[in-house]
Amino acid sequence: MNLTLKVWRQKNAKEAGNLMTYPVKDISEDMSFLEMFDVLNEQLISKGDEPIAFDHDCREGICGMCSMFINGRPHGPKEGITTCQLHMRSFKDGDTIVVEPWRSKAFPVVKDLVVDRSSFDRIIAAGGFISVNAGNAQDANNIPIPKPDADKAFEAAACIGCGACVATCKNSSAMLFVSAKVSQLALLPQGKIEATARVQEMVAQMDKEGFGNCSNTGACEIECPKGISLENIARMNREFFVANLTE
Repeated sequence: MNLTLKVWRQKNAKEAGNLMTYPVKDISEDMSFLEMFDVLNEQLISKGDEPIAFDHDCREGICGMCSMFINGRPHGPKEGITTCQLHMRSFKDGDTIVVEPWRSKAFPVVKDLVVDRSSFDRIIAAGGFISVNAGNAQDANNIPIPKPDADKAFEAAACIGCGACVATCKNSSAMLFVSAKVSQLALLPQGKIEATARVQEMVAQMDKEGFGNCSNTGACEIECPKGISLENIARMNREFFVANLTE
């Protein structure tokens, strides 16, 4: 496959960036999108040019690092996958592909396609934990958790914190991410003790980081590579209302 890439290049958060055009040739349709970028970077290095900076780690759809906005969609044209799971057979020979970083005030550009997502870490640090002293670990069967609650908690915990929900939201809202982290603990007995403080502190930190408000367009759920449900946002709103009411 021969392709034309238009890639966002930016030295740092303070300097202006722009799209640069790069032709890539003889790309195998079995390559992942990141492997194709590896080939492009090898070509740039061989010519003495600076390679394109982009985030990656596990390349197995687990870590959430591969944050690329591809042809106007987070992680590319396929649903339910991350960028590292996107293969070049999803495109056609001769295609032009536009690649940009996440666009959000709360995700400042570090360099090229790399953005600073430490705001997510600060939200988790604000309340995404339990500190109850449970003693020795019990056998799992001794903790009575209804199967529907356990399933919903597990589904919420599948969030990998990639930020696609923020990138696709017209308001750059982080409600889907935060609600998933609230839900995975709020649904379990271990998380009930700190439930009030957790939701209040995490929402407060989310607002402090500069994320926008949710307007229920649903784009976040569609673009989430793990299919995190909007039900979690409704659950977080209920948790937040009850926390403020009973404080």
